Amino acid sequence: MTPLGEKLAARIRANGPITIADYMAACLGDPEHGYYLAREPFGRGGDFVTAPEVSQMFGELIGAWTVAVWEAMGAPAAFVLAELGPGRGTLMSDLMRTAHLRPAFVEAARVHLVETSPRLRAIQAETLAAAGIAPTWHERIDDLPSGPLIVVANEFFDALPIRQFLRTETGWAERMIGLDETGALAFGLRPAPPPPGFGNDVAEGAIVETAPAATAIMATLAGRIAAEGGAGLFIDYGYSGPAAGDTFQAVRRHEYDDPLAAPGEADLTAHVDFGTLGETARSVGARPRPLLSQGAFLARLGLSERAASLARGKDAATGEALERAVERLASPAGMGEIFKVLAVSAPGLALAVFDADDPEKA
Repeated sequence: MTPLGEKLAARIRANGPITIADYMAACLGDPEHGYYLAREPFGRGGDFVTAPEVSQMFGELIGAWTVAVWEAMGAPAAFVLAELGPGRGTLMSDLMRTAHLRPAFVEAARVHLVETSPRLRAIQAETLAAAGIAPTWHERIDDLPSGPLIVVANEFFDALPIRQFLRTETGWAERMIGLDETGALAFGLRPAPPPPGFGNDVAEGAIVETAPAATAIMATLAGRIAAEGGAGLFIDYGYSGPAAGDTFQAVRRHEYDDPLAAPGEADLTAHVDFGTLGETARSVGARPRPLLSQGAFLARLGLSERAASLARGKDAATGEALERAVERLASPAGMGEIFKVLAVSAPGLALAVFDADDPEKA
């Protein structure tokens, strides 16, 4: 058992089983052994590769979209440009490189990063210093300064803690994590009331996931956007519609793993319920847009054209590498379909890419 596993086992022996949300929070954020505080998750030498690490084109195209949103906002002389969970700082670096085509945007942008890991903050500082960017870091979203806001979050919501509920023969129960007869971590059940939005008509054996932390964060961000202006762009793997069942998973060394096998040494995630996030944004006065796949979003921003531009005058190997990057980012066999893009804005703000087929467009 890992050091964090031993710590969690002692906690369970003392206080009883814990929720999946408590387990995720400890595994990812424990001050001593938490995954994001103690390990290097990103890249080929880590456990997974995010879209900004696949190709510079991803961040560049988001940069172009961000500039278009700023212009639609009336090009405010000062605004907050925030990223949640910025990884190595690659996305923000690529975004701002594109943004330099509009010097007034760069002058107006106040770059703020929400990051809890001191180790990742140091990596972000190095990446962004090389790009001439001096951001301000925050532990909490609530600490972002006031003013018009453009916020970007790539693979952020999937790492927020979830709870799971199972419809049993006798009613609802919450999935918990306790200890088996050998002292190893194991799943169990605890009777519970129905999860919000569900009743006793749900089929026996169905699993429902809720993400209270994700809902609260979206309410904060969308409420802020509705009141002070701006937009948010949220990219993650997930779904919109009926509950997707059990999506709790672990990734370690680029392979799926048992979520209970190596606490603190594997990334823990769950698929994002974009339908609930969009409804939450609407409930606080913001305007969510119809969900796009990542492939459709990048195609509308000109991914193929950008790849062709980068390949022009280069050798065949470079061209082939760019083609592979396009395939990975945008094809159904890569990230193109499973990853979704949700955009949220203040009422009345036009959003490039999203508004062409939005039935709510004024």
